[in-house]
Amino acid sequence: MTKKEVIETGAWSLESLEHLLNHASSIDDAGKRIVYVSEQFLGVRYAESTLTGDIVTEEVFTLNLGALDCFTFIDYVEAMQRSSSFSSFRGNLKKVRYQNGIIAFEKRNHFFTDWILFNADLVEDVTQKTGAGKTRPIRKRLNIKEDGTPFVPGIKSVQRDISYIPSSAIDDAVTGRLNTGDYVGIYSGMKGLDVSHVGIFIREGNSAVYRHASSRQEYRKVLDEDFAAYVSSKPGIIILRPRASNAAAG
Repeated sequence: MTKKEVIETGAWSLESLEHLLNHASSIDDAGKRIVYVSEQFLGVRYAESTLTGDIVTEEVFTLNLGALDCFTFIDYVEAMQRSSSFSSFRGNLKKVRYQNGIIAFEKRNHFFTDWILFNADLVEDVTQKTGAGKTRPIRKRLNIKEDGTPFVPGIKSVQRDISYIPSSAIDDAVTGRLNTGDYVGIYSGMKGLDVSHVGIFIREGNSAVYRHASSRQEYRKVLDEDFAAYVSSKPGIIILRPRASNAAAG
């Protein structure tokens, strides 16, 4: 019999998660909620392939707070910041990760810009607003490599219009228009990909950090890095902003 659900709470007990989510739901500002929730993950180890499901393997709903990659990290943070209990967290995670909450490999949001299309009630693409005339538009066919093979076998390729802010254009004015809690994708110049990495922008006084699950060998964990320094060597960024929500109702 196929196992349809895997729950791994990592360092937390169910009781401590309930307390965390209940406290988070009392924070009125979405950005501050995201800061609070995401900082609980600092130091959690990075791991690839924590989700089960592919073209030949049935999708399993997986909630693993003890090991995550950059994308499951923002999955968990976005679902948690909209929840007031573990039960609502499970439900919100299904909504964030899957199109219409349908647990199936082909319904999983495999690309960052899938959130713009399928999670439009949760996030808003503010790349052009933040770039203020400095963005670059590009039309891409996602999920097709240079050699014609798919990045994610079993998922249809789609043509998508994307806007990104080149790193050379990210000055103090652009950074000043970013909000704490914005989800920032690192634009990829590779054929078939929208972003190569994702994380969270957090303003700290006069500086800012990029909170993310790093795959770099010297880190392999969730950590904060200086935002300006991190993006300076990257091709550019795409910015999705969480829409207002009442977490207590989640």
